[in-house]
Amino acid sequence: MNERIVRLRAEMERCNLDAVLLKTVTAIRYFSGFTSEDASVIITKDRSVLLTDFRYTIQAKAQSGDCCEILEVSGAAHNEALKKIIEDGAVKRMGFEEDYVSFLGYQKYSAFGAELVPFAKELSLLRIKKSQEEIDNLQKAQSMADEAFMELLKVVKPGMTERRVAAELEYICAKLGSEGPSFETIVGSGPNGAMCHAVPGERQLQEGDLVVVDFGCLYNGYHSDMTRTFAVGKVDPFAEEIYNIVLEAQTRALDALKPGITGKELDAIARDYITEKGYGDCFGHSLGHGFGLLIHEEPRASVTGDTVFEEGMTITVEPGIYIEDKFGVRIEDCCVVTKDGKLNFAHAPKTLQHI
Repeated sequence: MNERIVRLRAEMERCNLDAVLLKTVTAIRYFSGFTSEDASVIITKDRSVLLTDFRYTIQAKAQSGDCCEILEVSGAAHNEALKKIIEDGAVKRMGFEEDYVSFLGYQKYSAFGAELVPFAKELSLLRIKKSQEEIDNLQKAQSMADEAFMELLKVVKPGMTERRVAAELEYICAKLGSEGPSFETIVGSGPNGAMCHAVPGERQLQEGDLVVVDFGCLYNGYHSDMTRTFAVGKVDPFAEEIYNIVLEAQTRALDALKPGITGKELDAIARDYITEKGYGDCFGHSLGHGFGLLIHEEPRASVTGDTVFEEGMTITVEPGIYIEDKFGVRIEDCCVVTKDGKLNFAHAPKTLQHI
């Protein structure tokens, strides 16, 4: 954590800030190790202070080590303590997470006497390159997801509802050690699969269905994210044709993923192939996104993604084709950019699986 605070202070200096106030659980965890949202962390030029109440002080001491002072405060005393730190440090300009602060919160922080400076983007970019420890956590999260998917294929069967499939999958993930779902599990069968973010419902899996399953596991707070599409029994040749187009589009993008490529260029590789095959209008979302302590982080692989990928950046590669009233196909792996290419965390098979 101390190395992260050093990098944060360097960014503070670049932005002419005297302090940064962290309020989101993601930022607090990244810079202090503390895993509760019932806290504030304030980083000044010479102090790092974690403020929380009696319920969490033992946890804070255990998780934060020596990177932060732990200050036990509660109720109104919390904001008074923050104000005193700001006054004692002669803080004139303070960065804050503008994307996540309510209007009421903004009013409270404005009363501390320092100019509030938007700093959310800078904080997210400080997390854009993953350390080896983070990469190990992400690999563990994805390994659990791979195993869970293969276990799911052994228990899922025609007649199960989408909601039952999602419940079975989340139960398997939990048994394997996942701290919880990375996000709300998506299961879309048959025509429901044409909805990119289908909510599992009461539709029963039927012979001839393609089923889109998008899910992830959590390990030490780090998210995995994968999508597989499988078949219920025999599917028609058109469905298999679309599946193979999506698979080829993903393969081409994965082969091109390496340092130096931009998010826009990576997106175009998959998108241009799908367009060439006549289904460009059926691929309406971005190719991928970064992931880590949040399921969606920088960088982005999209038609506007201008980030140049560098070693340590994560990205999903998830092309899809969605045929309204018929079915959808999406295949997604989660990767980290390496010195010479990429490490694909996902290993579950991508040949069309039949149950």
